[in-house]
Amino acid sequence: MNFPIWVIILDYIMGMIMWTLIGRTAMNIFQREDSNFFFMKMFVKFTNPIIKPFNIITPSFIIPPLIPLYVAWFFYMFRFYFMPWALGYSVMGMLSFPLESEFTQVFLSLFKK
Repeated sequence: MNFPIWVIILDYIMGMIMWTLIGRTAMNIFQREDSNFFFMKMFVKFTNPIIKPFNIITPSFIIPPLIPLYVAWFFYMFRFYFMPWALGYSVMGMLSFPLESEFTQVFLSLFKK
């Protein structure tokens, strides 16, 4: 499927934000947020500005280590529902996100030999 360049750029940005938030949640299983581990510091530094605007709609019962996953869900929902609607598609189909689709094609080409 050929998407306009603005769609691909927007999807890549939203996809990277979403996966970074998921990565922070996964990293938080093994590390505290205030850890001195370089990768955890980077996850916290880059995702805190993204998480902060969502504080007003984040329910108080969500435990702090799961808040990045909750915010990632919003980015996923935007990518899955709003983007196809904005482009005029009723359904985009499996692996139709440009970022994940390209990653899957590269991954499969490694094992296709």
